[in-house]
Amino acid sequence: MASTERVVGLFDGVRLTPTQRRIAHCLVQHAPAIGYLSAAEVAELAGVSQPSVTRFAVALGHDGYPALRRRLRELTTTTPGPSTSGNELQQAVRAEISNLDRLAGQLADRERIADTGRLLAASRPLPVLGLRSGAPLAAYFAYFAAKVHPDVRVLDTGGSLLTDRLEQATEAGARALLAFVLPRYPRETLDALRTAREAHLTVVAITDSPVSPATEYADVVLTAAVGAQLVFDLHTAPMTLAMVLLQAICDAAPAETQRRLEAFEASAARRQLFLG
Repeated sequence: MASTERVVGLFDGVRLTPTQRRIAHCLVQHAPAIGYLSAAEVAELAGVSQPSVTRFAVALGHDGYPALRRRLRELTTTTPGPSTSGNELQQAVRAEISNLDRLAGQLADRERIADTGRLLAASRPLPVLGLRSGAPLAAYFAYFAAKVHPDVRVLDTGGSLLTDRLEQATEAGARALLAFVLPRYPRETLDALRTAREAHLTVVAITDSPVSPATEYADVVLTAAVGAQLVFDLHTAPMTLAMVLLQAICDAAPAETQRRLEAFEASAARRQLFLG
């Protein structure tokens, strides 16, 4: 298990305040070095006060920040396993395999995914939010979701029009919103989640970490790690999670799914859309 995942494990089952989530996210983002930073340095990185860092350590069950730092050092200095062999490109791919393996473990709780699929299947329309790096994932999900759901609406541009489109979806009957919230967490995305909550939409977020800023606004948080070994992030696990969630939407209404897929295939054959 990579040091990042070991640090994330510190927060399992702990209810964190928004300020504490900022600190937790900082610890995860700086996992390799965090065991050697002072409370003041962590506070500066997280943009919080030093007493907040101390209270955070106590909330995790430690006497103070020095005790937490010792624990962080233990978690982040474990001898690397065989997955670090090979060149940097091989390591990046192996890290993605590890991300997928952890995602597979999370899916042991199948009922949680099934419940989320039923929630999204019942929302007519179904708005799907993704800005910046989240936009391609939102579009990919929506392309396939539109084959089995009658009204999928991609929200992939920010600005004042984003609020308009959220309000229009709500007025049209939407009850839930699916959002892709990925690093570096666009401010407009979080603003949109806040707006969605105020409109009484149930927010489902696919994000990279249980301490992602999305957790402050989402009713359902589904996590899949983002690869950070290359110049640009790898979204293999979030993409896989999105398609698993789409499967759950299909499973929520199998008869309707079959009817819509058959109708699409008949239309595609009539128009000779595909070569194979």
